Amino acid sequence: MATANLKSVVESLLFVADEPVALDKLCAILEEFGRPLVVAALHELQCDCEREGRGIFLEEVAGGYQLRTHLDNAPYLKRLTKIKPFKFSQSALETLAIIAYRQPIIRAEIEHLRGVDAGGVLKTLLEKQLIKILGKKDIPGKPLIYGTTKEFLEVFNLRDLASLPTLKEFQQLAETDKFEQQEELPLTPPAPEKQDL
Repeated sequence: MATANLKSVVESLLFVADEPVALDKLCAILEEFGRPLVVAALHELQCDCEREGRGIFLEEVAGGYQLRTHLDNAPYLKRLTKIKPFKFSQSALETLAIIAYRQPIIRAEIEHLRGVDAGGVLKTLLEKQLIKILGKKDIPGKPLIYGTTKEFLEVFNLRDLASLPTLKEFQQLAETDKFEQQEELPLTPPAPEKQDL
């Protein structure tokens, strides 16, 4: 096979894959080409998608590469697929954040940090395959240990867990959000105080 066709083959492989494909897996599939050629083909494909304004782009996510659609096209895609997007309750987001930042973690530690029972939320997150059971902790009672999954990285568009925002980034985001909300508030004069007659 000519090297010129490599980009086309890589694009086809990524197109049919239902999850991000790791570079090592691509190189194993395309063993007759060297790793540098596969990496170059990925880079060219990524540049082509950006330059040509396609409806898809190549993203490095969850330890692999995946063709994804642009967010601007989401309303039209929803009409075709009828897939409901993930909706998270506040408790699910809190629990997921605790697991993501503190993993491996047991249920008792999650409940201690949240101050409420986490059983139902953990069950839901397991069903959505955003978390998984990593094993059992070697302490009395042998509680289950939880951690995030590859699907978690995909849903939140993260390359790996190191891509999670830091506390400093959260604070900056909160300050920016607070400032924008203050700018949007209309300036109204304070209500007159009641006077005793």
